[in-house]
Amino acid sequence: MSRVGNTILVIDDDTIVRESIIAYLEDSGFNILQAENGEQGLAVYKESQPDLILCDLRMPRMDGLGVLRNVREISPELPFIVVSGAGVMADVVEALRLGASDYIIKPIVDLEVLEYAINRALENAQLAVENRRYRESLEEAIRTLEGNLQLLKEDQKAGREVQMRMLPQKPLEFAGYRVDHHIIPSLYLSGDFVDYFALNDHCFAFYLADVSGHGASSAFVTVLLKHMSINLLQEYQSHGGKARVKPSHVLSYINKNLMNSGLGKHVAVFGGVVDIRNHTLTYAFGGHYPLPIMHEPDKTYSIEGRGLPVGLFEDARFEDVTIDLPEQFTLTILSDGILEVLPQSSLEEKEQYLLSVIRDGANSVPALTKKLGLDAMREAPDDIALLVLARN
Repeated sequence: MSRVGNTILVIDDDTIVRESIIAYLEDSGFNILQAENGEQGLAVYKESQPDLILCDLRMPRMDGLGVLRNVREISPELPFIVVSGAGVMADVVEALRLGASDYIIKPIVDLEVLEYAINRALENAQLAVENRRYRESLEEAIRTLEGNLQLLKEDQKAGREVQMRMLPQKPLEFAGYRVDHHIIPSLYLSGDFVDYFALNDHCFAFYLADVSGHGASSAFVTVLLKHMSINLLQEYQSHGGKARVKPSHVLSYINKNLMNSGLGKHVAVFGGVVDIRNHTLTYAFGGHYPLPIMHEPDKTYSIEGRGLPVGLFEDARFEDVTIDLPEQFTLTILSDGILEVLPQSSLEEKEQYLLSVIRDGANSVPALTKKLGLDAMREAPDDIALLVLARN
């Protein structure tokens, strides 16, 4: 493609050669400046800023290499083509080393070859300019992105601190029962959440929730869950705190409020209420998986239950199941993020492995965290939460 309209500075002390080149290039549509030696050519260049310089290497007073050195100090990217006789190839090599764009051997038999070299040098120069502008814009975009990421990290860090403060600050000790937990977020903010608290002088409640997705949007739902549970507890205690609390009713309440929120998030929940007067646990499933694991001195097994995820179906129904609690046991509830870090290949193998780990004595949060390698994990592919209810 011809780069007509560009200005070419032709420097050559041979008048016949210079004028023949000028005549051809003018016919091709280029604007032409000319000089008959290096010093004059350098002055024209400084005054007129051409788009390309075509320069003979051998000239009196200042040769082509001298012109090239001076031009490169001012304009490293300006296209510069040297013209040389066949007997001075060492000068051509030196010119290329100094940054010449191309070279043409005298005598120039076919001026179309010269025009082609000029167009190619101009195109390469234009491409270099466009690449530099693109690189600069990309670097600016990266700097802006890094700044925004830093702000986002600061926001997430602040959000994480708020979320951590919403979690129970210490294990719950309640008349021989103990509830403890641990959460490993996949991002700064977690979509997994746990809570446990006393309902009255003979009952306490707990739940583990796993919000769909990760990050800030899921963490926001955990804030909503905390807000709803506080409201329910305050309402319950304002009415004397004597009535029996049914986990299924709590899940129905949360389901209704999540559906009305329009957040498009659903939650897998396992929640229960322990009554220490008769040592019973009443629990309800809200799509929770894997199944909670009960460990007694002589047996370890998963407790059964069913229920749809919370916040996904308007007509979801939840069931209460009441079991007697033995004098010594642990009940371990894990979010499904644990399944992504276990090495076994099938879900059945992973479930059997969890049962074996707990059967072999990993019956507390610290022991289970260490046994499953969660204490050394720096990044998890999904949020992981574990909650252990124990009676010793």
